[in-house]
Amino acid sequence: MLRLLCVTGGILLIAGGISALNAPIASGEPPLVQLTTSPENDAQSLIDAGLRLEENRQWGDAIHHYESGLRKHAGNATMQQRLLICRLHYDVMRRYQDASFLRTIKETPTHQSLDLYAEMLANIETHYVDGVDWKKIARHGSASLEVALTEPAFISQLLSAASPEAVESFRQNVHTHVIHRDVKSRHDLRATAAIVSGLAKEELGLSGTATVMEFACGALSALDTYSRFLTAGQLDETFSSIEGNFVGLGVELKAAGDRLMILSVIANGPADEAGLVAGDAIVSVAGTSTAEVNPDYAADLLRGVEGSAVEVVVVKANGTRRVVQVQRRRVDVPCVENVHIVDTDAGIGYLRLTNFQKTTTREIEKALWDLHRMGMKSLVIDVRGNPGGLLSAAVEVADRFLPSGRIVTTRGRNARENFDYSAHRPNTWNVPLAVLIDSDSASASEIFAGAIHDHGRGRLIGQKSYGKGSVQGIFRMQTAKCGLCLTTAKFYSPSGQGISDRGVQPDVTVESSYIAARPNAKGEITRDIDDQVLQQAVQTIRSESRLSSLPR
Repeated sequence: MLRLLCVTGGILLIAGGISALNAPIASGEPPLVQLTTSPENDAQSLIDAGLRLEENRQWGDAIHHYESGLRKHAGNATMQQRLLICRLHYDVMRRYQDASFLRTIKETPTHQSLDLYAEMLANIETHYVDGVDWKKIARHGSASLEVALTEPAFISQLLSAASPEAVESFRQNVHTHVIHRDVKSRHDLRATAAIVSGLAKEELGLSGTATVMEFACGALSALDTYSRFLTAGQLDETFSSIEGNFVGLGVELKAAGDRLMILSVIANGPADEAGLVAGDAIVSVAGTSTAEVNPDYAADLLRGVEGSAVEVVVVKANGTRRVVQVQRRRVDVPCVENVHIVDTDAGIGYLRLTNFQKTTTREIEKALWDLHRMGMKSLVIDVRGNPGGLLSAAVEVADRFLPSGRIVTTRGRNARENFDYSAHRPNTWNVPLAVLIDSDSASASEIFAGAIHDHGRGRLIGQKSYGKGSVQGIFRMQTAKCGLCLTTAKFYSPSGQGISDRGVQPDVTVESSYIAARPNAKGEITRDIDDQVLQQAVQTIRSESRLSSLPR
């Protein structure tokens, strides 16, 4: 069993596609209803708006909607329930559009899938951060199967010969085969899945493996937002993003309404050589309009075999439309970008850290020396939109700036998850520091920002961070090629502050507008001067530098 510790939260955008490691990306702006009513009415209005998204099967948008709503109405039981249901629908839809998962269903016999389920449950029992409620896991397994029996992708792949009436009758009764069983251990869950898979085969002709896999995936959904099943393709993609290389086009994307906006293009990559630039919008992939499909699915179409080509239709910021053939190649993904002196007079350096991967420490060290040679006297590190990544990378980056003291503490149910990470390098960069954060700065970004803040090492500028304070282990299964992303611990800043649902508060609050050198809503590349958060950081550094130079 191979295991790797990650602290990835939010959305990880990678070249060649959108990797929804913890949640699907939403299309455009959050579809929240802006109200000036009482909190109770506001919550109900948000729920009503979410239900409309569900009716249209806009699962990704609905998830983003309910997540945003829960930030305003933490603990709202109805929103939490709707969010879970939407996640189940979304996950089923994604799995049955994943060629690697379809191969697993086809090639894995039922008895082997039951062994896989047992292996997953054993990992949960040993490594999960909290105590395990086996009855809840059983209920979520049957719920996942119930949801799958309503999803067109599942039905078309596995139940095309079954009558809709038979499918619906089985769906309405599947939970009864679970709630009346005595479930006290993972062994009882395996037996329950075996019984239900036999009934589904007998009544519907449904693959026993498909039934068991829904129980397996549902088990993980019962745990928390970040624990999830990884198909073979998703497992490879996860390790590729951690390593900082994968097969793709070499573009970073975000969903923007009915299209995929290119945020950045990797130099000398396939997209760069094809003439694609930041600010371009992809409106069709391999003949499929991005307006007609889920944005994650459209991004998946960009992936493929190394050396193969994909046709994309691109609309430039000025409205020009063109068709481009781009070859898929292995691409090294940089995690440090836009390294430059943002204020020449004051010698203020700037770099943007997009994620924390295996190459991060090496890249940031190179960037710091480059800035030093340019005359850097102080530094702005931008982790806005950074979803996280490797725990070790976050600790190593913080260690570059902290001469001593604790960086982060992790605590889990298993004592092997308890660690205290402290600064230990003999030489650090002691330049004045500002860190830019926003509501999409998550997990490993929050470890770094929290350590800088708690030690008074620098100023945090921007908006409160995401609030994802847990550590995930990536477990590669032995029974079949797939994996688990399992929450194994929670982390705490040097002051002992928990990050989950709290986030890290900035010292100076500034509403985010544009991120320098990235396209705005019109696809235009923004300048340093247009980035209000960056400009506030420059002003803060200059002001504090003047104060420190005054005679005392």
